[in-house]
Amino acid sequence: MSATNATGAVNGRCTDPAAAVAAAYQRLAALDDEAAVITWVPEERSAAKVAALNDPTLPLFGVPFAVKDNIDVAGVPTTAGCPAYAYTPERSATVVRRLEAAGAIVVAKTNLDQFATGLVGTRSPYGTPRNPWDPSRVPGGSSSGSAVVVARGAVPFALGTDTAGSGRVPAAFNGIVGAKPTRGWLSTAGVVPAVRTVDCVSVFALSVAEAWAVLDTAGGYDLDDPYSRDFDGGGRVPSGVVGVAADCDLDEALLALVGPGAAGPRPWEVLDVDLEPFLAAGRLLYDGPWVAERLATLGPFLASHPDDIEPTVAAIITAAARWTAVDAARAGYELAAIKRRIDRLWNRVDVIILPTAPPPPTLAAVAADPIGANAALGAYTTFTNLLDLCAVAVPTGLRGGLPTGVQIIGPAWSDATVAAVADRVHRISGGLRGITESRPAAEPWAPPVRVTSVDLAVVGAHLHGQPLHHQLTELGARWVADTTTVAGYRLYALAGTVPPKPGLVRADGGGRIAVEVYRLGVEAFGRFVAAVPAPLCIGPVQLETGAVAGFLCEPAALDGATEITEFGGWRAYLAARS
Repeated sequence: MSATNATGAVNGRCTDPAAAVAAAYQRLAALDDEAAVITWVPEERSAAKVAALNDPTLPLFGVPFAVKDNIDVAGVPTTAGCPAYAYTPERSATVVRRLEAAGAIVVAKTNLDQFATGLVGTRSPYGTPRNPWDPSRVPGGSSSGSAVVVARGAVPFALGTDTAGSGRVPAAFNGIVGAKPTRGWLSTAGVVPAVRTVDCVSVFALSVAEAWAVLDTAGGYDLDDPYSRDFDGGGRVPSGVVGVAADCDLDEALLALVGPGAAGPRPWEVLDVDLEPFLAAGRLLYDGPWVAERLATLGPFLASHPDDIEPTVAAIITAAARWTAVDAARAGYELAAIKRRIDRLWNRVDVIILPTAPPPPTLAAVAADPIGANAALGAYTTFTNLLDLCAVAVPTGLRGGLPTGVQIIGPAWSDATVAAVADRVHRISGGLRGITESRPAAEPWAPPVRVTSVDLAVVGAHLHGQPLHHQLTELGARWVADTTTVAGYRLYALAGTVPPKPGLVRADGGGRIAVEVYRLGVEAFGRFVAAVPAPLCIGPVQLETGAVAGFLCEPAALDGATEITEFGGWRAYLAARS
């Protein structure tokens, strides 16, 4: 296995786990960077794990990886970047146990901004890992060591955490992929909390496909994590619309490759979006009461060890004492109002593309202004977890010898759509993979389908109480909502159908049409679609609550049909007739 393969499922099987793990230790030792790794996992422990592997079909069979040192590995100290805080857990974090059960072998605990408080990578008593592109620049944080060891090809992937951008900012500064999943998909049990209610475990890798293989293996509901969530089955149907903020510094050449005039795969429709609500939410994370969660976790330790915490980190945590319960309530109200505005955006776009971070500042600039320089790095990342979004940061090339990159952001549980768009952006922009000389797999990639159910909008004879509703109930469909389409649909009473049926079409000047939404299992949905007779068909329908599958009508069937859009729905039309 090459140094840059994350999983046999992506780039070929690891045929010699012992050699792969030994090579990882050798590469880590050859980094000439004493600050990248805090603690080595004893080689005898890793060798015993390798010897116990007996199933080469495991998805991560024999793949070595590193873990940010705020994530527990059994029998290995967890320092969170603070020697006085260190403890040795008896049990690994849930994500580590799941990866090891899939055949992966943890070899090192990596450096971080102390207590995951920072985006620069310099707030650690263990030193600052070297930025592989320019040693005078910061490596990014707080998951500094994990990003550096992946960018330099020492391990195929590494775990980090991302509360305000700690996974995506160092990925951008090191020219690699940083995946921040939907909150609660990857358990945080066994992770030292930063802001417990919004913390995420993140993944660093050299490609989106490799990062996805790790996410897909490590994710899943965990009773030990009170913030873990069941995968909700998705149900959104991507419509091919990407949001871009006009005032962001995005590469015009990149947008030309993916926008309406692009060649190759189906181009995206690009829509301008207002970024201000996102930025407003981001300001709440560190200029609001959520930072008090750090004090809730670390206050007792700080009180008893005032001289053992890095000064900037101590100042941030101590300042959190000014926030009150009233402040928290008011901030919660403000965030809810912001989220409501942003939820409407997801009815119009699948994802948005934003820069990940500005260019990495110099070490000298951060030393001169540690808080100001750090704050400037999180403008486009701090809002993501508060707004319950997922994101993948990918490199898009070099500018002035330093990596540039963007992040693809989507609503909760749109991880597969976000990953697919991120992979395409990464490929068309050159596929930068840290400072390694490896190349991405030649074949285009898309994440495996994880959808377990599909939401279906019905508009006519399948409504509750109508003649064909039984076709849904017999397949175990569950009612989800009564809602409407967005403006821009026309409804027609079709001629000669038995029982009578309407036809829904997307058209300029149309209105909002009442629908009922039902959730079916994937297999049941397939059976249902197979039985839909022409001229009706199933396609993406834009609702006030987002895009779902729904009944549409072939235009040819409108000959002889009567337009009934003015009634706003089939029930209202039937009531008027009676």
